[in-house]
Amino acid sequence: MTQQAAAVQGRTRTWNVRLDIFEEDEDTTAVYAVLDTGDSELVIRTTAHRNPHDKPAHEIGDEYAAGRALRELGQRLLNAGATDAEDNAHR
Repeated sequence: MTQQAAAVQGRTRTWNVRLDIFEEDEDTTAVYAVLDTGDSELVIRTTAHRNPHDKPAHEIGDEYAAGRALRELGQRLLNAGATDAEDNAHR
């Protein structure tokens, strides 16, 4: 379905997620994740720490830290939805 067709059928929104991934030190990868809904932003910071017995592999730290950030964003969105639904039911 094209974006134009979707707009004809109903309400369409674009939300943007940005992940800034950086090395805090040789064993720690951090991520700042920002979800921009156009109306508000949700910001998450997560980290991943290398097991000292593992060989350094930066892409693995990136994956873990980014995955944790996306999971946390998802959980916060679900919590916000539940709160908003509860508030809406009591109006």
